[in-house]
Amino acid sequence: MTIALPDLAAMDALGRAIAERLQPGDVIALEGGLGAGKTTLARAIIAALGHAGEVPSPSFSIIEVYEPGAKGQGVRLPLVHADFYRLEHPDEADEIGLDDYREGAVLIAEWPGHAGGFAHEPGCLALTLEIAEQGRIAIARGGADWLGRMPQ
Repeated sequence: MTIALPDLAAMDALGRAIAERLQPGDVIALEGGLGAGKTTLARAIIAALGHAGEVPSPSFSIIEVYEPGAKGQGVRLPLVHADFYRLEHPDEADEIGLDDYREGAVLIAEWPGHAGGFAHEPGCLALTLEIAEQGRIAIARGGADWLGRMPQ
């Protein structure tokens, strides 16, 4: 499925649509080149989940954690936002304890291939963002758990 994203409002709308459908254990795998909009979409999803504050890019920290009810966060379900760009080998995801962070949480993964990928998981919604003539597009592929939940 291809979703047109002509402007920031469309990116925010996609973030809201995804956030409405998220369940614990889901993975949002964001792929695309530098500047394609991965962090912008991640921020839209996190804001739509109820986070009112700044959403720092996890480029340097690799992982940012958001908890329901945490001061200033208020997300409706536990969330891990990860940027795996700096990983040199997928085993490094294990070394940083990714599975522990993911327990009962949603994972938003930028550069998922650097962590070994998640597309094989039934709860994975893979979105490839590309710059197009009229803004951007998102190519969405959902795992089995996304049947009937795909964002429009």
